[in-house]
Amino acid sequence: MKKMSLFSSVVAGLIVGMSAVHAEGITIGEKIIGIEGASATIKADTYPPFGELDHEGSDIEYGIRLGAQNKEWRTLLIANYFDSSDDDQEYFKAQATFDYLLVQDSAFKPFIGLNLGYISYTTSNPNGDDDDSGFLYGAQAGFLVRVADHVQFDVSYRYSFASSDTVNHTESIVVGLNYIF
Repeated sequence: MKKMSLFSSVVAGLIVGMSAVHAEGITIGEKIIGIEGASATIKADTYPPFGELDHEGSDIEYGIRLGAQNKEWRTLLIANYFDSSDDDQEYFKAQATFDYLLVQDSAFKPFIGLNLGYISYTTSNPNGDDDDSGFLYGAQAGFLVRVADHVQFDVSYRYSFASSDTVNHTESIVVGLNYIF
């Protein structure tokens, strides 16, 4: 747990530092509103009826996003919901993603980035529901494509560690559709 807290502090410090260094030159070129869907997996310590440490559950994750981008950077605020009724795991994530666009002057733009946020997790056990929450941090990589003047499509892989006692990590293959204004 100490390693996770140290890593969380380092990642948060890097993001704050990057923001401070680049804040002077950043301009908001375009605003974003969009939706996303993902094939998601969560790894968590569950209790009976599954009774497994590191139990893995998979299902569809849905989300909405707001953000902004310029030629080099994209920042999104994302809210996601996941409910795997087959193995009784549910979560809500709220996170911010910070993406660096590797190619600036093209309709096809690969990116890499970091994500920070919060996860609220619920699963059932014989004594009732087990609720847990914590800090979320990780990285993502993918590409975005401008398909029309005001429409952008993106695909990415997002991996996030959790600082909660129950949740180990989440991972998602994300497809997003954004309206640019």
